[in-house]
Amino acid sequence: MASVELVKVAKRYGKHNVLNPLDLTIADGSFTVLVGPSGCGKSTLLRLLAGLDTVSDGDIFIDEQRINDLDPADRDIAMVFQSYALYPHLTVAENLAFHMQVKKVPRPQQQTKVEQVARMLGIERLLQRLPKALSGGQRQRVAMGRAMVRNPRVFLFDEPLSNLDAQLRMELRAEIKSLHQQLKTTTVYVTHDQVEAMTLADQIVVMKEGMIVQQGQPLEIYDRPVNTFVARFIGSPPMNLLEGNITRRDDLPGVRCGDLWFPLPQKWHAAARLQGEAPITLGIRPHDFIQAAATNQPPATLRLMEVTGETSLLHVDWSGFPLHIQFAGRVNGQPDRPLWLEAKPESLHLFDTASGNRLNETL
Repeated sequence: MASVELVKVAKRYGKHNVLNPLDLTIADGSFTVLVGPSGCGKSTLLRLLAGLDTVSDGDIFIDEQRINDLDPADRDIAMVFQSYALYPHLTVAENLAFHMQVKKVPRPQQQTKVEQVARMLGIERLLQRLPKALSGGQRQRVAMGRAMVRNPRVFLFDEPLSNLDAQLRMELRAEIKSLHQQLKTTTVYVTHDQVEAMTLADQIVVMKEGMIVQQGQPLEIYDRPVNTFVARFIGSPPMNLLEGNITRRDDLPGVRCGDLWFPLPQKWHAAARLQGEAPITLGIRPHDFIQAAATNQPPATLRLMEVTGETSLLHVDWSGFPLHIQFAGRVNGQPDRPLWLEAKPESLHLFDTASGNRLNETL
């Protein structure tokens, strides 16, 4: 295991900045997920860690050792790619043992290690097969096993589940988390899927346009996104954002969004006073609505309903605002009937419309 530290690390191709200077600390034995939209620089950052690309500025340390000038083979890092990158002419057992053969590890040790890793991954019966005889999920398990036999200081995963179907992604996601809990190896995992990030990570690093926008524990980022970008990116379905202004009703502060008015809980009163009449963006998670018999708000209009059995996702128009609303179980909603809604006041999020930054509840 090892700690990883990036200090003012940047990457440029010509005049194009792919990574702006950034600092990042990854604790020994932790599981850190880099997440963000395509082109945000997360895979580039992973390649810099692996030594597959060179940094333009800054330094990378593993256990306080500067590794900028070390070859990939000397960094004691194992990487699992989106493509399985298996040797097609070698059996599963030979693929797993390949690195040990290069290092001239004695054959009995090779066999013991291959069998141990195969048991952990549940691929013992596949050891004599060629990659072409394996499913996508089995190939990815072999790719993971090939990294595991090396006992590296750091594991790197570059979107390893993106080529798999939903069921396999869920199964392998659980296996990766379970393996990390057993091995305690420092892991850096790249994905654009925020569900993977939320379920796997000890620490999430949200990236945008080559910069780190927010980093922290998954629920910390989910509960207190620093800006509207993170608010929309972390969470599925994404957070609803409504533009409005601070107003008062019966001497209580609230947010007016068109014909809608949302009272603010005590924790937002100080921020509301400072914001004054400036434009504000109100954030509401889809699951933070309740269905009411009738309210002082105008009714919403149901446009589409997606029912999975476990949840119902409603796409509604509420006074001109298109919203996603999620209820547990099944909802008796009809497109031709009014839908009366309320938002849970304690769950509201406030952002400055001009900057997109979250307002501070505690001033």
